[in-house]
Amino acid sequence: MSDYAITAAAPGGPDQFRRTRIDTPRPGPGEILLRQTAVGLNFIDVYHRSGTYPWPVERDLIVGSEGAGTIEAVGEGVSDLRPGDRVAYTQPLGAYASARVIAADRVVPIPEGVSDKVAATLMLKGLTAHYLIHDSHAVQPGQTVLVHAAAGGVGLLLGQWLAARGVTAIGTAGGAAKCALAAAHGYAHVIDYDAQDFAAEVARLTEGRGVDAVYDGVGEATWRGSMAALARRGSYVCFGQASGPITGFTFADLAAKSAKATRPVLFHYIADPAELRARAADLFAAVARGEIRSEPRQSFPLAEAAQAHAALEARRTTGATVLIP
Repeated sequence: MSDYAITAAAPGGPDQFRRTRIDTPRPGPGEILLRQTAVGLNFIDVYHRSGTYPWPVERDLIVGSEGAGTIEAVGEGVSDLRPGDRVAYTQPLGAYASARVIAADRVVPIPEGVSDKVAATLMLKGLTAHYLIHDSHAVQPGQTVLVHAAAGGVGLLLGQWLAARGVTAIGTAGGAAKCALAAAHGYAHVIDYDAQDFAAEVARLTEGRGVDAVYDGVGEATWRGSMAALARRGSYVCFGQASGPITGFTFADLAAKSAKATRPVLFHYIADPAELRARAADLFAAVARGEIRSEPRQSFPLAEAAQAHAALEARRTTGATVLIP
């Protein structure tokens, strides 16, 4: 079988992507060969492609951080997985390919009732939502939180999960259509940041108290308003930088409200294989209970990764997007 990868020739825009023929890899000890059926699209892919994050190679980088498929072969020492098993994974780089070799302890079984497409778009975004509300700021019933980019992939998952946990979620999104989408996914209130000052609106909605936590994947464009929206002793959780890295932030910004701030990274929360599988099992259980749903809202052939990236960067996508090899 002729396999291929979508490679970025050099750091830059989506025009750097090329379809590149590759030899079908063979799994070594402790590895599996995965025939990929779906690959998730995430903003971290843009960071890698553009060079915002350092490249580990000089050229022809394969980006992509989550995927799903069927095991085609297993290497020596792999005893808990076998050819034909459906599995999913998230790890930095390498996903934009029709087949890949990956360490067996980095994949998780896909349970019955969850499609490959859903699994491929749940791993990075779903596990991100999991650690955000269980660890970065462990929500409690009755709390109120603010989520930026509420109509994005992580945002739609957070809205549903927070509602299921008895938390009042306030979302921000750009434009009436995205606000309506967020409102249909668990948010009690959605603020159109194109038309409103979100910090002022949060103050109105909370009668001046502010929110217990802000989950911010936007960064530079939102952090100052987020600090203003916090309640005293609230938590600011910045887990992304879609608008660019935060500049000008100092500890003095926390002092006004005795606030806490953290900049977590998913892969630090799933580095241990046992923790990865436990979090994934918890995530899939929430799907099975109907607490969260994550059907992809856009689909592109993997060969059209450039078009998918252009749509993502232009904010023309909502929720999850899947690439099909």
